[in-house]
Amino acid sequence: MRIALATAIAAFALDEDLPPLLDALRERGHLAEAVAWDDPTVSWSRFDLVLLRSTWNYTERPAEFLAWCEAIAAKTHLRNPPALVRWNTDKHYLADLASKGVPVIPAHFLAPGDDPASFPAHAEFVVKPCIGAGSRDTQRYTAPNRAAAIAHAKRLLDAGRHVLVQPYLEAVDTAGETALLFFAGRFSHAIRKGPLLVRDGEATSALFAPEAITPREPSSAEIEVAHRALAAIPGGAPLYARVDLLPSADGPQLLELELTEPSLFFDHAPGSAERFVAAIESTLAG
Repeated sequence: MRIALATAIAAFALDEDLPPLLDALRERGHLAEAVAWDDPTVSWSRFDLVLLRSTWNYTERPAEFLAWCEAIAAKTHLRNPPALVRWNTDKHYLADLASKGVPVIPAHFLAPGDDPASFPAHAEFVVKPCIGAGSRDTQRYTAPNRAAAIAHAKRLLDAGRHVLVQPYLEAVDTAGETALLFFAGRFSHAIRKGPLLVRDGEATSALFAPEAITPREPSSAEIEVAHRALAAIPGGAPLYARVDLLPSADGPQLLELELTEPSLFFDHAPGSAERFVAAIESTLAG
């Protein structure tokens, strides 16, 4: 099978998942190569499968990226599929999951034209765009700096972007974030991310914020919440999913459900790239 791992021109040297995944695919006899979604010279129809990987700059031109996904899916197999990508690239999906009983960190959404000061009061909170990745344009605030947070929200709204405001769960500062990786609905491995956001700090200007990653054994409560999130995905569990959870006094809460271009952290889980390739093969065979 000829397989394209879709990255971005700016991400070729940054995606640590590409080398082990390319190796695992080639060991199984597949013709695999990494190509950039934003390279207009690529002939996508020559691939049997296009696998979305590090297309991390899509947030700068989301409409173009979604149109590209639709065009690729009309020529060959795209995973994850365009309808799911469209749903997942806008953080309003968190409201859908919450309505289905998934324990999601409380979310307040602002749309262009809304009062940027109308979000609830929190001792600590996070302001981020609804279409965003890698913690870009995301900042953590304390109540005394609410005016700066309002100005941040206003900048995003004035640019035509929708905004998400959530309380900051302070337990992440000591326990970190747990990301659970699932391939074709089956749990593969988990990692711990250290806290990313500095209190009243600046947003990253890089493609993504630096992360401190270590392997982690998830708790039974985290596994249970992750399965609830997977069960709520429209159309069922896809080829790959990353469930990002934060600790709270009420148990694990969903921060993100990553179904588009999540890092899969193969280097922190021996055999995980091979498990992913097996899932690819079984999914397409079915």
